[in-house]
Amino acid sequence: MNKPIKILPERAWRNYLGGKLIEELHGNENAEDTSFPEEWLMSTVRAINHGREHIVEGLSRTADGKTLAEIIAEDPQNILGERHYAKYGAKTGVLVKILDSAIRLGVQVHPTRAKAKQYFGSDFGKTECWYIIGTRKIEGEDDPCVYIGFREGITKEKWEKCFYEEDIPTMLSYLNRVPVEVGDTILVRGGVPHAIGAGCILVEIQEPTDYTLRTERHNFDGSYSSDEACHYGAGFEAMFDCFDYDGLSLEDERKKSGIKPIKTDYDGYSISQILKYSDTPMFRMELIEVETSCKIEKNDVFSGMYVLEGEGYIAGDAAGKGTQFFLPASCDGFEIKNIESTPMKIMRYYGPEI
Repeated sequence: MNKPIKILPERAWRNYLGGKLIEELHGNENAEDTSFPEEWLMSTVRAINHGREHIVEGLSRTADGKTLAEIIAEDPQNILGERHYAKYGAKTGVLVKILDSAIRLGVQVHPTRAKAKQYFGSDFGKTECWYIIGTRKIEGEDDPCVYIGFREGITKEKWEKCFYEEDIPTMLSYLNRVPVEVGDTILVRGGVPHAIGAGCILVEIQEPTDYTLRTERHNFDGSYSSDEACHYGAGFEAMFDCFDYDGLSLEDERKKSGIKPIKTDYDGYSISQILKYSDTPMFRMELIEVETSCKIEKNDVFSGMYVLEGEGYIAGDAAGKGTQFFLPASCDGFEIKNIESTPMKIMRYYGPEI
């Protein structure tokens, strides 16, 4: 386990339409939007889809069919690192996705760690962060945007009334609508209501759970979500208890959730700190832009890499758009080489702070 491990693409079914830009990223020129709008990266977590519990999806695998979870289980101290193992055991503590929405996603919330423990018996909640890597205009939809956090003056009683009356326009009006463009980074803490708008493709890094509490029942395919699909068995009282009702103005919400990257240039490459542990101790993420070559030093911390643009070699392995690797904590230093005239852009993502 002293070199990067190549991971195959793993798509997950969701109850919304998208994925065309992910297909194009992998070279499919005739791509269309489908019910597989997400690619899961460095995943040891199964996707939870009501009605599809019998289907195992969302788990990262290598070419020989072995899951990343199985690889880690063989030697978690060596693969995840002694310090991480001492704090988190054999769990990575993180999940990363590429998400491409062709429609506005339903309004939802994820629990904080405290609420996840209380209602689901989980050590992890689902704080997440979005890094916008592309946008597109969808006919009949608003320009690319996200909805995040309650506006000022929204109470639990008002929110419950919207839900039970299925008043979606009012529900959306209670949230801050934030236009987005490529390069924007938005931190979505557990308890904060949100929805991703149509036409956004983003890298999402999050705690490793799939607890999504939904307040919209009507799905794009005409189906109607059951009570269980809304509250995951916790009940509606618990679901509404998971929301943070401390509202903010649009300006204050942007200040609270918006993260500014910090870019540092080196000889032949640059690194932009997209999300730092000072922003949240739950994970971090950076963008490496390689003009010629870049040496990755051994650091005894596991991470993952995903090639967004360009073509070259990672530790001697051919790597183009859509190629991904898992880097064990025991991984030796290696080199990234760019073979094109434009920069090779690589996302690198890490687990929680240790």
